[in-house]
Amino acid sequence: MTEQHEQHARPHRFERGTDGPKVILVGVDGSESSLRAAAYAGGLARRQHALLAVVYVQPVLAAGAALGAPVADTTEEIAEDLIRQIREAAERVKGIFEVRWEFHTFRGDPYNGLVRAAGELKADAVVVGASEQAGHRIVGSVAVRLVKAGRWPVTVVP
Repeated sequence: MTEQHEQHARPHRFERGTDGPKVILVGVDGSESSLRAAAYAGGLARRQHALLAVVYVQPVLAAGAALGAPVADTTEEIAEDLIRQIREAAERVKGIFEVRWEFHTFRGDPYNGLVRAAGELKADAVVVGASEQAGHRIVGSVAVRLVKAGRWPVTVVP
């Protein structure tokens, strides 16, 4: 005896993240853990056929600027170096596997910059490296704050 299930025709409503991620956001800052996070996110994006949105949040350091430090120049150099590293990594795997990726720069503190980036880029998932700063054990890392926000699945790469 077979059981038959009737499917009632309902209009399909898209829900973010229900069909797998279409946009995977990874935060990079040049640290070893952020570069490992980028590699991990690249693998996820490849397997999911998703867009990899690589995001660098340029810190806004008003105090440094007030002291005459070339903060903007330094953060631009970091962004350019990150783009170079990502392009080199993409070139190394070209022909082996392809990943669609974009590089974006946002300004602000890392947490708010990543939240803004995830919203504007319509990210379905966020990948970040584990904090390498001792003070974050007390105050809370960007990763912990992203998880607590509860807006996206968050993967923290050690």
